[in-house]
Amino acid sequence: MPEPTKKEENEVPTPAPAPPPEEPNKEKEAGTAPPKDEEEVFPPNALPPGLCSRALERKDSEWSLGESPATEEQEKQNANSQLSTLFVEKPQTGKVKVGGNITFIAKVKAEDLLRKPSVKWFKGKWMDLASKAGKHLQLKETFERQSRVYTFEMQIIKAKENYAGNYRCEVTYKDKFDSCSFDLEVHESTGTTPNIDIRSAFKRREVKQQEEEPEIDVWELLKNANPNEYEKIAFQYGITDLRGMLKRLKRMRRVEKKSRAFAKILDPAYQIDKGGRVRFVVELADPKLEVKWFKNGQEIRPSTKYIFEHKGSERIMFINNCALTDDSEYYVTAGDEKCSTELFVREPPIMVTKLLEDTNAYCGERVELECEVSEDDANVKWFKNGEEIIPGPKSRYKVKVEGKKHTLIIEGATKADSAEYSVMTTGGQSSAKLSVDLRPLKILTPLTDQTVKLGKEICLKCEISENISGKWTKNGLPVQEGDRLKVVHKGRIHKLVIDSALIEDEGDYVFTPDAYSVTLPAKVHVIDPPKIILDGLDADNTVTVIAGNKLRLEIPISGEPPPKAIWSRADKAITEGSGRIRAESYPDSSSLIIDTAERDDSGVYKINLKNEAGEAYANIKIKVVDIPDPPVAPNVTDVGDDWCIMNWEPPVYDGGSPILGYFIERKKKQSSRWMRLNFDLCKETTFEPKKMIEGVAYEVRIFAVNAIGISKPSMPSKPFVPLAVTSPPTLLAVDSVTDTTVTMKWRPPDQIGAAGLDGYVLEYCFEGSTSEKQSDENGEAAYDLPAENWIVANTDLIDKTKFTITGLPTDAKIFVRVKAVNAAGASEPKYYSQPILVKEVIEPPKIRIPRHLKQTYIRRVGEAVNLVIPYQGKPRPELTWKKDGAEIDKNQINIRNSETDTIIFIRKAERSHSGKYDLQVKVEKFEENASIDIQIVDRPGPPQVVKIEDVWGENVALSWTPPKDDGNAAITGYTIQKADKKSMEWFTVIEHYHRTNATITELVIGNEYYFRVFAENMCGLSEDATRTKESAVIAKDGKVYKNPVYEDFDFTEAPMFTQPLVNTYAIAGYNATLNCSVRGNPKPKITWMKNKVAIVDDPRYRMFSNQGVCTLEIRKPSPYDGGTYCCKAVNDLGTVEIECKLEVKGGLSFCRLLLQGVPPNIIDSYLRDLQSSNPEEY
Repeated sequence: MPEPTKKEENEVPTPAPAPPPEEPNKEKEAGTAPPKDEEEVFPPNALPPGLCSRALERKDSEWSLGESPATEEQEKQNANSQLSTLFVEKPQTGKVKVGGNITFIAKVKAEDLLRKPSVKWFKGKWMDLASKAGKHLQLKETFERQSRVYTFEMQIIKAKENYAGNYRCEVTYKDKFDSCSFDLEVHESTGTTPNIDIRSAFKRREVKQQEEEPEIDVWELLKNANPNEYEKIAFQYGITDLRGMLKRLKRMRRVEKKSRAFAKILDPAYQIDKGGRVRFVVELADPKLEVKWFKNGQEIRPSTKYIFEHKGSERIMFINNCALTDDSEYYVTAGDEKCSTELFVREPPIMVTKLLEDTNAYCGERVELECEVSEDDANVKWFKNGEEIIPGPKSRYKVKVEGKKHTLIIEGATKADSAEYSVMTTGGQSSAKLSVDLRPLKILTPLTDQTVKLGKEICLKCEISENISGKWTKNGLPVQEGDRLKVVHKGRIHKLVIDSALIEDEGDYVFTPDAYSVTLPAKVHVIDPPKIILDGLDADNTVTVIAGNKLRLEIPISGEPPPKAIWSRADKAITEGSGRIRAESYPDSSSLIIDTAERDDSGVYKINLKNEAGEAYANIKIKVVDIPDPPVAPNVTDVGDDWCIMNWEPPVYDGGSPILGYFIERKKKQSSRWMRLNFDLCKETTFEPKKMIEGVAYEVRIFAVNAIGISKPSMPSKPFVPLAVTSPPTLLAVDSVTDTTVTMKWRPPDQIGAAGLDGYVLEYCFEGSTSEKQSDENGEAAYDLPAENWIVANTDLIDKTKFTITGLPTDAKIFVRVKAVNAAGASEPKYYSQPILVKEVIEPPKIRIPRHLKQTYIRRVGEAVNLVIPYQGKPRPELTWKKDGAEIDKNQINIRNSETDTIIFIRKAERSHSGKYDLQVKVEKFEENASIDIQIVDRPGPPQVVKIEDVWGENVALSWTPPKDDGNAAITGYTIQKADKKSMEWFTVIEHYHRTNATITELVIGNEYYFRVFAENMCGLSEDATRTKESAVIAKDGKVYKNPVYEDFDFTEAPMFTQPLVNTYAIAGYNATLNCSVRGNPKPKITWMKNKVAIVDDPRYRMFSNQGVCTLEIRKPSPYDGGTYCCKAVNDLGTVEIECKLEVKGGLSFCRLLLQGVPPNIIDSYLRDLQSSNPEEY
C-alpha cells in the first residue's frame, strides 16, 4: 500500500517531512481546484504507455490513499473536531519496519462525560477496523479512575507493506464529535540501499522493484468485476478510496456518451518531458461555439506560454517550456459542455557527478559528507544503512546545498554514527562508510573524598582530557538533577554541586565519561547532631491511647551517625526486650511500645538521644483513656400510670474523657430482655421513661458514654410498678342530715386501674371559706380552696361508700368532697354540687315495696326467707311488723332494721309462717303502711280414697278423692301407677293428670292388677300414694260392655285473671309493656283504660291478645304517660277488672343507674335531690 504524501510543486533542495494528509495542496488553497461535480476522470489505461502507475501514484500522493478533495461538510466536520475538547492526546504519525509492532494511543478526558464515549478506528475514509481485529490488529481500551481518562489503543502486530497509509480515529459522545488523522509508514528491513524511483522517493513512499511483479490495471479489474467482489479487490490491492474510484468509473461510463458540442474531445491524459511543448486539440461540432480553456478551474489567457490556434472546427492550445507546475488538470468548455484531460510532466534524471568518500573521525568531531549532482538545487535523498535521513530543527543531521554541491553535516559525532551513508537522485546514487572512534582519555584532576556538615554545600569536581559528557552515579544509581542538585559540564571540567547537604546525600559518588570505561570515585560523609522530630504530636506532646489497645509510638529522629535512643519514665529506664512496655530503636526512628495499655500507664515519658555530634531529649505525655465506669444504680423518684421519673449520679471515673451522655434501658422484672429507651444521648442525669404497662414491675439501668465508648451497665434500680390514681368517685349524694351530723354516700370510681382501690377520704369545709368556680370537666360546681382549709372527716381510709361526718355545728353549711386513694395516691376529688345545711329535716316516710313482693311471695318448707324492704323517712322512722294483725313472734321470725331498709329473715320456713305481714313506718305524725303475702308451701298428702269403678275387657275405670292436705298450694295433677299382683313392680301409667277419675287401658288379659295414685302440686309429688284395696282382674271371658252415660260438660266460665297486672316502672323514651292473662268462655272482650278512661284509636298504644295473654305496649312513654292502667274483661257470664300503677322515670340517668344495679328507691332519692337542687333542668 503506498504511503500517504502530499503533491509537491515548489520543491526545494532540502527535503522536508511530508505535511499532514488532510492539508490540501497550494493550488487547492488558492481556489483553483475545479468543483467536484465538474471533475472528469479517465481510466489509467487511456494514458500513454508507462503513465498508468504514475497517474495512480500522483492521485494517491495528492489525496492521501486516493481520497477526493474535502467537501464543505467534511471541512465543517473537521472544523468542529478541531474545536472539540474530547481528545486530550491524539495518535501521532509513526513508522515501523516490516514485521515490527507499533501502537497508536488516543486519550479522552471523562470529567464531563456521564458514560463511556464511542471510539472508532478507520483506515482511509471508510474501512472500519473493528471488523478487522485479529492476529495482526488489536484494539484495547482502559479507564484510569484517579485521572478519569479513557485510553484507547490500536496495536498493529507484524506490520506488512500494505499496512502503510492514512488512518483516522473518531470519538463521539452525544452531540460532541472529534476526529484525528495520522499516517503509518512501513519500511523494508533490508540494510542495503534500495533501487527507488526518485518521484516515489520524494513522495515518501516505500520503494519497490518495478520488475518484481507485472503491473496490474486495477481500473480494468473493477470495470470487469462483479460488484460483490469490489471489497475483495480493494483489500487485495490496497485500495482505500473504493467509493471514490467507483464514482470515477461511473463518470467514465457517462463520458462515452456522444457529445453534441464536441466532434472530438481531448485525450484522457498527456505526457511531456520537462521543458518540452504539448499540444491539446479538440474538434467542435459547431465551429461558431466559443471555446474557453481552464487549468485547475482558472481560465487560461493567451501568452507566450499558452498559444491558441483555430483550424476550421479544430481548437488547439500549445503549452511551451513545460515545467513541473504545469502538471495538473485541464479542461475546455464549448457552450454548456466541457471535456477534460490531465497533463503529466516528467523531470529528466539527475546524475551524481561526484561520489561520496569513506571518512574516519573521532567522537565529538564535526563530520561532513559531500557529493555533487548534475543540476543546481536538485532534490536528493540521504540514507543511513538504507533508512532515509530526515533533517529537522531537533535532528543532529543537517543538509547544506550550494548549487550542485550537497553536504550532510553530523554535529558531535558518536560511535553510533558509524554506518554506511548513501545519497540518491533520480538518475544515480553513491555510498560511503563513516567510522567514528574514541580518543585516549587522561584524568587531569580526579575526584576527592569530602566530609561536610548538614546543610553545607557539597562540590565534587574533576577534569579530563576530552570534552565529552559523562554520567554521575551515587551508590550505583544515576544521579537525578533537581532544584538542589546541579550537574555542570564546561568543556573538560565536570562538577556535581549539592546545595544544603542532607543525610541522604552521603554515599559513594562516581563519574563515568561517556564511551570510556574509566571511573572517577569519591566518598561523601555528612555529619549531623541528633534531633527529635515531634511534628506529629500535639502542642503539649500528648499522646492519647485507648485502654486495652496496643500503643506503638514511633518518634522520627535524625543524626549522623545514627544516635542511640534511651526511653525512661520517672528516672527508670525502659529497656528493649519482650516486656509489656519496651523500646525499639531504628536508624531513623525510636519506638515506645505498650502492649494492652492500662490506666496506670498514663504519665510522662522521656526520650534521650546521643551521638558523637551532640545530645537531645524530649518529654512526651501519654494519656490512657478508657470507657467510663458504670454509673451508680438510678433512683426512681416518681411513677405514673405509664411513666416514671428517674435520676442518677455521674460515674466516679469518666475514663479520662468527658462524659458525652447516657443511654437508658429498662426491662420487666421477670424478664431478662433489656430494651433501649433512647437512641440520642441523654445529656442530663434525669430521664422520664414512658409507654410502660400499668401494674407491671420494671427495672431500669444506665450506660455512660464518652468519646471512647459505652460503659458497662449500672446496677438495676429497685423494682417499681407504674401505677395511676383512680378516677374520681361518682354519684356523691347526701344520705341523711341531723343537727350535728351529715351522712354522705357515693359510688366507686369508674376507672380503678391496676393499683386497685385502698379506700376513700372524705373532706369538708365550711361555707364562706371558698370561692366557687365552675368545673369544665364534669359540669358540677367545684371550689377553689387551699388544701389546709379542707378538714379530713375520716382519719383512716374507709372502704365503704358511706360515711357520717360528726361533730358539726347546727345550722352550719358545709361543702363536701371525696377522694379515692390507692398505692399511686389520691384521685381528683368529687365535689357535692351545693352546700349542705346541718339541720335535721323531717321527711315523710315512704315504703318502697320491691316488684317481686307485690305478688304473693312463695317459698317451700325448709327454705330461707330473706326479704329486704327499703323505706325512707327522716328522722329515723319507727317500724312495726304484724302478721295477720297480731304481733310477730321474734323467736321464729327475725326482724332487722337499718336506716334505709328493714329485713324479715326466716332461716327455715314452715307452713305456719304463711300469712299476711303488715309493715308500718312512722315519723312523728306521718306514717305509711304496706302489706306482704308470704306463702310457705310443701308437697301434698296422698289422695284420700282410690276406688275401682268398673272393669271391662282390657280396661279399668278408677276414681279418687283429692288429698286432705294440699301442701298449702293448689293440686296441679296426679300420677297413676299399676302393678301386677305377681311381681308387684310399679309402673307409671299416667302423669300430670288433672281429673279425679281415669280409665286405664291396654291391660293384659288374665292378669290381676293393683293401682295407686300420687297427688302433685308445685312442690312435687306426695311422699305417699293411696292404693286400691281390691284388685282388678282382667277376665279372659268376654263381657258385654255397656257404654257409660255421660252428661254434657258445661265449659262456660265467667272471665277470670290468672295473672294480674303488676305495678312497674318505665323509662322515658323506651317502650314499656303491661302484661296479664285471662280466661273465660265464651272468649271475653278486652278493654284497656288509663285513669278510668278507655284507650281507643291512640297511636301511642298497641294492644295484643294471644292465647289469653293480654299485652298493652306504650311507645316511648314520657312522664305524662304515668298513671293507673286497667284491663277489663267482659263476656256473657260476667265482668272482671284488674289495675296497676305505671311510673315513668325520666332520662338516661335512671336507666344507667338501674342497669348498674342501684335499687330504684335510691335512684328516686338521688333524682329528687338533683331536681330540688336544679329545678330549672327538670
